[in-house]
Amino acid sequence: MIILGIILVVLGFVLGMNILTTIGAVLVVVGAIFWILGATGRAVGGRKVWY
Repeated sequence: MIILGIILVVLGFVLGMNILTTIGAVLVVVGAIFWILGATGRAVGGRKVWY
């Protein structure tokens, strides 16, 4: 999710599309939050392990 967000942010800047930049930034933030929660061992969405 973080990588997809970074790609969308870069594409948004290159193509001049603000919506891609906004969506990419949101994905980066949400992905970082999930990554931090997962690294601390906290259950995300009711599950501890995602396959």
